[in-house]
Amino acid sequence: MLRRPQSFPLKYVLPALATGLAAGAGIFALWRRRRDGEAPQHAAAFSADETDPENFVQTRSAGPAAMRDPARRRWDEVDQASDESFPASDPPAY
Repeated sequence: MLRRPQSFPLKYVLPALATGLAAGAGIFALWRRRRDGEAPQHAAAFSADETDPENFVQTRSAGPAAMRDPARRRWDEVDQASDESFPASDPPAY
């Protein structure tokens, strides 16, 4: 008579799997709730004063003051001229 090889019984696997999935879902729900409270409601390119619901073309003023995040370094005249010329196809001339 052929015997089936002894394997790990499913009566232990299924409850462990269900417990792991429930714990993972709970952790994900808590993480999502915490993350949603911290997320800004506008794009990174816009400062809080630049977001107008009726701004359907999504343009912003030039300069580092119009950005949501502070500049990593001080802007020079090249940075300013490049930002003011965007999205023009011609590079700035000074």
